[in-house]
Amino acid sequence: MWWHALLIGVAVVVLGVGVGVWASGGEGGDSVPAAAPTSSAGGGSASPRPSPTPSPTRSYPLSQAPATIPAVREHTPARGPGWRPRKAYRVVAGDAELRDEAKLLAGELGLSYGGESRDVRAGDVLLALSGDEGADPESYSMTVRGGRVTISGPDEAGVFYGTRTLKQEVRGAGTAPEGVVRDEPAKPVRGLMLDIARKHFTARWIEDRVRELGDLKFNQLGLHFSDDQGFRIESDTHPEIVSRQHLTKAEVRRIVALATSRHITVVPEIDSPGHLGAVIDAHPELQLRDARGVPTRGAVDISDPDAAEIVDDLFTEYAELFPGDPWHLGGDEYQALTRSDPEASYPQLAAAAREAHGSGAGVAELATGWLNDRAGTVRTLGRTPRAWNDGLYRGTTVKADADIQVAYWTGKEIGARPPVDYLSAGREVINYNDEFLYYVLGEPQTFVYPTGRRIYEQWTPRVLRGTEAVPARYDAQILGGSFAVWCDLADAQTQGQVAAGIRMPLRATVQKLWDADRPRLSWAEFRALADRLG
Repeated sequence: MWWHALLIGVAVVVLGVGVGVWASGGEGGDSVPAAAPTSSAGGGSASPRPSPTPSPTRSYPLSQAPATIPAVREHTPARGPGWRPRKAYRVVAGDAELRDEAKLLAGELGLSYGGESRDVRAGDVLLALSGDEGADPESYSMTVRGGRVTISGPDEAGVFYGTRTLKQEVRGAGTAPEGVVRDEPAKPVRGLMLDIARKHFTARWIEDRVRELGDLKFNQLGLHFSDDQGFRIESDTHPEIVSRQHLTKAEVRRIVALATSRHITVVPEIDSPGHLGAVIDAHPELQLRDARGVPTRGAVDISDPDAAEIVDDLFTEYAELFPGDPWHLGGDEYQALTRSDPEASYPQLAAAAREAHGSGAGVAELATGWLNDRAGTVRTLGRTPRAWNDGLYRGTTVKADADIQVAYWTGKEIGARPPVDYLSAGREVINYNDEFLYYVLGEPQTFVYPTGRRIYEQWTPRVLRGTEAVPARYDAQILGGSFAVWCDLADAQTQGQVAAGIRMPLRATVQKLWDADRPRLSWAEFRALADRLG
C-alpha cells in the first residue's frame, strides 16, 4: 500500500542521516552522507516520494591540522566531528608499559583510567605500542576516527608525546580534529639548562619547569649545581662543600622521578677544573696559585691528585642520584689558560704536563688530560661525557676523547675555534649558542635577554655560533640544542620573573628543535597560540 512504501522511505532517510553523521569511509575516515533513497516500478526509475517532514543531514568540512607547540609535522585531514572529552570516556593502556602515561592523561582530561586492554569502546582513548623497532622511538601517530582516539608509537616516549598533542588540542580548541597525525622530532636533544649554583631555585619551582618542559616535548633538563658561588645539592661524601641553601637528595629524587615520568633526562654538571670556588672554600689547599702565590679564582690545581680525587668522589656519589646517560663535565674557562704565558705563570702545571705527556707538553695538554680523566670516570659509571667547547683546545698534542660531546656555546673565548672545527673532526655537537639561547640574569657584559621572536625567526640548530649556519652536510652531527639560564647576577630576577622571561623563548626553541623548517605560523600567530594553550 502507498502508506507502507512511505514509511519505508522515511526509515531509509533517517538511517541515511545517521550514517552521514557517524560512519567513516576509507582510510581517511571521511564521513559518507547516505544517498537519497530511490525506488523502482515496472523496471523503470521513479522519483522518491518526498517526506512530509524531511530530516536534516550533516556534513563536515575537512579537518584542519592541530594547533600545538611544537607544531605537528604531518596531518592527514578527514571529515568528521573530531573527539571531545566527556566524563564517561576512558583512557586505556593497550600495553602494560603505558599504564603511567594513560593514568596521567586521564587525570589531565578529567577521564577515567580504563585499565590495560586493547578492547575499546565508544569515546575511549587507546595508548598502544606499535612494535616498529626501526622507527624513531620519539615518533608517534594519533588517529581520531569514529568517536575514538588511538595514539601509538614504537616506544613509551613517542606515545607520551602523542598524549601531549591531544592535551594541547583539547586545551586550545576543545576538540581533537578528525584525521591522522604522524609526528617525530627533527633533533634528539631538546633541553633546558638551569644554573642552580649561583642562584638557589626551590624544588617546587624546578618541578613546575619539568611539567612545562614535558608538555612542550623537551627531553633534557641540565642542572649546573656547582660553581664559585655555591654547591647546591646535598652530599654524603663531602658535606663540607654544600651551601646553606641547597636541594636535599630527597628533593632531587622527586625531581628526577617527575622528569622520568615526562620522559625527560636530568643531566648533572659539576664544572671542573674551573668554576669550583664552592669546593675550594672548604678545601683552600686545592686552589691554583701562580708563581707569586696569588690564588686563581675558581680554579683547582690540576697538578694536585687530591683535586681529581674529590671531583671523582662526587661523580661516583651522584651517579645513583642521576641515572640518565649524559653527564656534563664542564671544562670551560680554566683561568690558567687565560694568561699570556701559562707555563711561566704556573710552573707547577708546566712540570706536571711534561711529566704526564712529554717534554713538549704544556698547560693546555695537562688540562686536556684532566678532561679525559674525568670523562673516563663517568664512562665507567655508564655515562656519556659532554663538555663546553672552550674546554677542547686548539693545536694540543693531547686530544680530547672522541666520544666527548661538544656543548657549543660561544666563539668569544681566547683561541676560539669555529664550530666546523669540531664537526669536521666528526664530533657530535649540541647547540647552546649564547647569541640566542643564553638567558643571563642581570644582562652582564654584552648579554641581553633573548626573545622568543628572534629565536623563532632567525635561529636553527645549525646556527651554532653568532648568526651564521654551518653547512647542511653537518646537520646529522648536531644532536639538538639547549636553552640556558645563567644566574651571574642572581638577585636581578625572582624565580617568578625567570619563569615568565623564559616562557616564550622556550616555546620558540622547541619549535625549531622539533622542526627546523620555516614555521607555518607568523610570530604573532605563534604567540597568540601560546597564550591560548597556556
